[in-house]
Amino acid sequence: MKHSQLPLKNINVIDFSQQLAGPAVAMILADLGANVIRVDPLDGPMWNNPANEVLNRNKSLLRLDLKNSADLDKALELIKGADVVLESFRPDVMKRLGIDFLELRKENPQLITLSMPGFASNDTLRRDWKATEAVVAATSGAFSDMGYNRILMGLNPSFSPLPLGSSYATTQAASAVIMALYSRERTGLGDHIEVPIVAALMEGLSYNSYVIENLPDRYKTMREHEITYRLDNSIPMDLSYTDLQEYLDPFYRTYKCSDDRYFYCVCPSHRNHAKRALKALGIYDELIAEGLPEVKDLHAPVSKWDGETSIGVYPLPKKWADIISKKMKAAFLTKTSEEWGVIFGKGQIPGAPHRTTQEWVNSEYSVESGLIIEVQDTKFGVMKQPGPIVWFEENAEALLSPSPAKDITYEDAMTSLFKNKSTLPSPVVVNDRSRGWLEGVKIVDLTNVIAGPHSSSFLTRFGAEVIRLDPIKPMYDPLIGTFFTFQTNMGKQSVLVDIMSIEGREIFNQLIKTADIVLINAPSRQVEPLGLDEESLHSINSNLIFCRLDCFGGPRGGTKTDYIGYDDIIQANSGIMSRFGGKDTPEEHAHLGTLDVNCGFAGGLSMITALYHRLRTGETSRPRTSLSAIANLVQIPFAYDYEGRGEFDEPSGRGALGYNALSHFYETSDSWLYLDSNESEFSKLSAILDFSSLSLNDDLSCKFKSIFASKPTSYWLDLFCEYDIAAAEPLTIEYLRENYSRDADGEVGTDLGSYAFSVYSNHPSGHVVTQVDHYAVRPTFASIKAVAPAEKYGHSTISVLQNLGYSLEDIEVLSERKIVGMGWCDQYLPGD
Repeated sequence: MKHSQLPLKNINVIDFSQQLAGPAVAMILADLGANVIRVDPLDGPMWNNPANEVLNRNKSLLRLDLKNSADLDKALELIKGADVVLESFRPDVMKRLGIDFLELRKENPQLITLSMPGFASNDTLRRDWKATEAVVAATSGAFSDMGYNRILMGLNPSFSPLPLGSSYATTQAASAVIMALYSRERTGLGDHIEVPIVAALMEGLSYNSYVIENLPDRYKTMREHEITYRLDNSIPMDLSYTDLQEYLDPFYRTYKCSDDRYFYCVCPSHRNHAKRALKALGIYDELIAEGLPEVKDLHAPVSKWDGETSIGVYPLPKKWADIISKKMKAAFLTKTSEEWGVIFGKGQIPGAPHRTTQEWVNSEYSVESGLIIEVQDTKFGVMKQPGPIVWFEENAEALLSPSPAKDITYEDAMTSLFKNKSTLPSPVVVNDRSRGWLEGVKIVDLTNVIAGPHSSSFLTRFGAEVIRLDPIKPMYDPLIGTFFTFQTNMGKQSVLVDIMSIEGREIFNQLIKTADIVLINAPSRQVEPLGLDEESLHSINSNLIFCRLDCFGGPRGGTKTDYIGYDDIIQANSGIMSRFGGKDTPEEHAHLGTLDVNCGFAGGLSMITALYHRLRTGETSRPRTSLSAIANLVQIPFAYDYEGRGEFDEPSGRGALGYNALSHFYETSDSWLYLDSNESEFSKLSAILDFSSLSLNDDLSCKFKSIFASKPTSYWLDLFCEYDIAAAEPLTIEYLRENYSRDADGEVGTDLGSYAFSVYSNHPSGHVVTQVDHYAVRPTFASIKAVAPAEKYGHSTISVLQNLGYSLEDIEVLSERKIVGMGWCDQYLPGD
């Protein structure tokens, strides 16, 4: 059923933000139907990039000089007609210009305001730093903790042009705005929200930063063992790219094909996927003949296994990794990378050809699926741009023909605001500040791995109640099945039930009778067989929202719609790996869950939007997002094309340490420094560093290397801070954990500045666990909840079933018949 309107129709947004994150939030709101008026300085956007045409689509553009009293008055008049106002400057900049969000909200309690500073406003050390994308990344460990590959190759620091901080902040901030709108629809009251880019980045890096003490040896990869060996024996970290490949699991690495191009196979931790891959490659039978063992219960301790290993185990021991790798390398050379892509895709095997961003943007599938759309831009003509980040199945087509940005007058802006203004309920007095935006919302979660479960976990801090359903027999080994869930299952109740059985299906049906949302990550072909089609679900609960995440999905169907896959596959297929490692030596982007985590935030955004739309119109939705859509968001500075576009020449490969001489890593006398300047500051730099005889046409890199090597990093940081030039020391996540961790205290750390970690000494796993706080979204009035650590699988099976009316005797019978379960094994995290 088509919807009567886009979900944010009649919502007015005034966008004062600059650079990337703020404008991207406003772009998402505009894509979803909001009337967005972007206010730029008189000389235009501060970031001069063709990507502005993407960020500004569906927006009206107005130029004002906020330092001019007459233009300031115009801005204040615009705000009177707004539902949402957002900015992305350093703390108090807008206030000094005369736009005080606190005072504005006193005058209009229905107003929602959003600030997106680089560092948190309560970070007394860094709040006034010039917080560029690279400065935030360097300070937060994003350039130092680049994964085991870079450690073994001796590359530290490393550089990546992906704007991870802004990308993570975009989805979290857009979610916060729509949650505030959802709450306002019920109470009549708005909120002021702060989303520091740095905190959003740290939440995005959560799978890189959490530590489980006394982690069993079975979870350590060949790379980790090699790192330990080299450290213990004082051997330098100097592996070549070629040598490094032999330390990678055979089901989780790149292979060369007959067309001299590369294919990325990602089948670890899942017995069926690995077996299908070996059969497709024609080597399964010969491996069995050579004695490849198969452990029946991968969730048992290793000491109780009935064999030395099994496919479906990650990581494989080196003996079998070497045997399997050798055969896989030979098999992949028999066909082209494109041929293997089709074989793996149609065979339901995770894997994809390595391609560049240019190839991804112009690929037939990206365009046919609506992942890439064509916009008749006023500046660049026909322009290929990323499609929507989230969409509803019911009206996805309405999002695929956005209007290019248009310049308007102040009078036009005022007319559009008051013509579009929606009617709100009268403000009510709310004395209970302990309620979250999503208090009372119930979600039934059928997801697995990272992106899907992360999306529902994201919503628990805002008050949503999540019951996670998993099968009686696990599909994945403990690395993915349990290790990742220390993050993804926080705040949830865990129930094990076979929903494909008659009795298990009845349990599921009872749960969704009172639920608001059912969530799954799966390709479209699985929806109907699982009974998750609209007719089946609405026969049980006509008010139910069904949210789906997948790998290749777009607003339209296409040849790859039903291909399965993970984060790594889209990294390979969309150009991220070719950029990070170089086209001829592609390498997985270092951060675990680079796309997965943000797809989780986007999944949360899609669910929230559907809840808001249902509240306003009574219509239910089937909201969507995908890893592919998120690959576009994280590449938004360069994921576009048009006739006459310059080269896709953003920094790539292991040798890249920045964009150019003015934005680059330099070694100092005691450490490293990232200078993030630009041509407009060249004269200032020239005076500070005393190289007035040089020009922009000279070899500045050589000069800078000599200058910066002469003094310690602290000297340069103090100097650049004094002159307001962006610079940072590359810190490590380990350093941040050591300096910003505390015992878990039932708080979320929003009062602790830019960094906050909690140490769970009494974690349900029996291990001491350190995790980053859920602290990126910071409302002034709504409550943010410190959710409970992830419980053991099946921990809540009995209590949930009792709440449904089942007796202990009933549950015991269901357990004996393998309809429900209370755990996958005796241990929370299976050991050695």
